[in-house]
Amino acid sequence: MWPLFSSDDVYAPFLAPLIIVINIIKVTVIGLGVVKDEGVVNSMTRHGDYRELLKGPLYYACAITLTTIVFSRTSPISIAVICNLCAGDGVADIAGRRFGQVKLPHNPGKSYAGSIAMFTAGFIASVMYMWYLNIFGFVDKSWAIVGAFGVISLAAAVVESLPISTRLDDNLTVPLASVLVSALVF
Repeated sequence: MWPLFSSDDVYAPFLAPLIIVINIIKVTVIGLGVVKDEGVVNSMTRHGDYRELLKGPLYYACAITLTTIVFSRTSPISIAVICNLCAGDGVADIAGRRFGQVKLPHNPGKSYAGSIAMFTAGFIASVMYMWYLNIFGFVDKSWAIVGAFGVISLAAAVVESLPISTRLDDNLTVPLASVLVSALVF
C-alpha cells in the first residue's frame, strides 16, 4: 500500500501503518485480558493462551510498524526486514511443520526444510518487493541490492535457526538481525 501515499507527505510513514497500529492496540488489550476474543486468540496463538498475544504477534506488528516509520518505502532495509519477517519466517513455519523431519544439529526444534524455506522465501520476496517499489521510483534496483538481499536473508535464516530465537521469539530476532545486517551491507 506504500505507493498510495504521496512522496511529499511527511505524515505518510505514520499513516501507512495505521491499520497495524490499531491491530497492536487490539492484540494488547486482548493479551492483557481486558477484552475477550477467542477467535483472535485461537488464530494468533499456538497454545490458545491469550497472554501469548503479548509476545510473537505483538513483536511482529511492532516490527512492521517501526520499520515503516523509520525506514519507510525508500530504503531497501524496510524491504529486507518486512520480507524476511513476513514471507521468510511465515514460510519457514509451514515448510518446517510439513517437511521438517530432518532437524538441525544445533537446534532440534528447527529443521533444514524450514531454514531453507525461510532463506528462499525471504530472498525471493525481497527481490520482488524491490522490483515493485522500483516501478514507483521509491528504490533503485540493481544486482548489488539483490546480492545484499541474499546475504540478509541468509543471516535472518541462520538467526531464526538458533536456539536463542525460541527463547527470545523469532518475531523479534529476525527483524533485529535483518536491520543489523542491512546496516552493514547497504
